[in-house]
Amino acid sequence: MFARSTTVQAHLSSLDAGIAHMREEVMPELDGIPGCIGLSLLVDRSTGRCIATSAWETQQAMRDSATRVSPIRDRAARMFGNSDTEVQEWEIAVLHRDHHSRQGACVSATWGRTAPEHLDSATQVYKSATLPAMEESDGFCSASLMINRATGQGVSCATYDSAEAMERDRERATALRSESTRQAGVEVTDIGEFELVIAHLRVPELV
Repeated sequence: MFARSTTVQAHLSSLDAGIAHMREEVMPELDGIPGCIGLSLLVDRSTGRCIATSAWETQQAMRDSATRVSPIRDRAARMFGNSDTEVQEWEIAVLHRDHHSRQGACVSATWGRTAPEHLDSATQVYKSATLPAMEESDGFCSASLMINRATGQGVSCATYDSAEAMERDRERATALRSESTRQAGVEVTDIGEFELVIAHLRVPELV
């Protein structure tokens, strides 16, 4: 399974219009593209940072979709009030759900980087140590790890049932992040907390 993420720095005044456009226009359009298996949207309402991620059955389906997706992405970015986007492509290495997300769910995301040749061993640390520790969190909903084998980059997302659950777990999650990235030999490059406003990914369990 593969994914394409698009990051846009939205104008705060355009957030609601952009979210509505993603639900009413982008989701139906993507559903009509062969190989697409859903969409998620993360929003930080305090900064305007938005990350839309489409999931694909195969890398080829993702690549074949590029021409059709490009104008859809451009229109969506304009609805968020900013035509500049950052697009990244990923392999979905791990996905585990305790249960499907509910209204009010939030996501803690961690971006990291290691040497490409160490990516498989880092992924194994995530599966064997990090993920089981995440599952112990009160309010844990799901977790995923997406990787780029060419660059050694990755992003881990932990989904919580609510902002309150994410806040309660923040101190423990910070300690876990520090220990797990040390074990895996991963350099943390960015951290973010988001509201999960669209959760329409039909990716199967990958552990």
